[in-house]
Amino acid sequence: MRALVLDHPQAVPEVREVPIPAAPPGGVVVRVEATGLCRSDWHAWAGHDDGVPFPHVPGHELAGVVVEAAPEVRKWQPGDRVTVPFICGCGKCSWCLQGDAQVCPQQQQPGFTHWGSFAEYVALHAADTNLIAVPEQVEMTTAAALGCRFATAYRALVGRARVQPGEWVTVIGAGGVGLSTVMIARALGARVIAVDRHQEALDAAAALGAESVLLADGRDIPAAVTQINGGSHVSVDAVGSTQTSADALLSLRRRGRHVQVGLLAPTDGHPRIPLDRAIAWELDVLGSHGMAAADYPAMLKLIARGDLAPQHLIERTIGLQEAAQLLPGFNTATVAGITVINPQLDVPSARTTDPS
Repeated sequence: MRALVLDHPQAVPEVREVPIPAAPPGGVVVRVEATGLCRSDWHAWAGHDDGVPFPHVPGHELAGVVVEAAPEVRKWQPGDRVTVPFICGCGKCSWCLQGDAQVCPQQQQPGFTHWGSFAEYVALHAADTNLIAVPEQVEMTTAAALGCRFATAYRALVGRARVQPGEWVTVIGAGGVGLSTVMIARALGARVIAVDRHQEALDAAAALGAESVLLADGRDIPAAVTQINGGSHVSVDAVGSTQTSADALLSLRRRGRHVQVGLLAPTDGHPRIPLDRAIAWELDVLGSHGMAAADYPAMLKLIARGDLAPQHLIERTIGLQEAAQLLPGFNTATVAGITVINPQLDVPSARTTDPS
């Protein structure tokens, strides 16, 4: 199969032929029809994630069709349209059994702990715990958009911050996860302030319902937010840097809730955040790292009802070759939505591979 391969951290990505994976015990092989290009993939490329095996194939947001299932799999068979959370639980531990597979100690993450979905095929673990059926009326590109950024934003607001109608939410960063957060916050009845360094991204946030937008051009973001609403009830850092996490937390009113979604690269061993403010103002500092398959039904119900439309967040669809060119600079790219890769787009017409 064709895959985007990294030989070592910060290597020039190459699209080349590699063996098709086999289904692991209790797992499946999926033919990838759509997979998102995410800032988290850039972190893996940059070498910020411990335990990434090199040479490596990144990619963790995906949707496709099952082509092979291990004998132990009971719920899935070849031909099933599926997606999967980017964190796959083991299906056996106490956290998985109580529906919290996103914090499973034995979790697998395609594109991080094993080869991912920037390829024509991907192997997925513990299929009966982690796979989610994609209805025929849902496009594969839309389903792929759910696996990391959209589902993470949904859990950040619903499961972690427990946003209420009428509350103010400050969203720092208006890329894929930030725009997802804006859309979901508005669907929950919240009032949204979006912050980004690119006007194109802010225009997209405004179109999705952000009541106010702030250009991060060196201004004092917390002061600007406070001038608008006296401080937000909830803040979300959808970027992941010392500056953005501090801006988000300092934008809160007293007793506010901050959710850290963007991954923070280590600074002298640990990221720096203003915990003195968190203590003095009794702020809640919450992490949100994906969403278990068990929590998808409520989100999918809102999508089916039309209250949420993740397909509107898809900015473009590209092939593996273009993805290889974009990945090294994705942390500084001007992004006003979700970029989706279709591994079949630039496949030579004479070539066919399908293990099914």
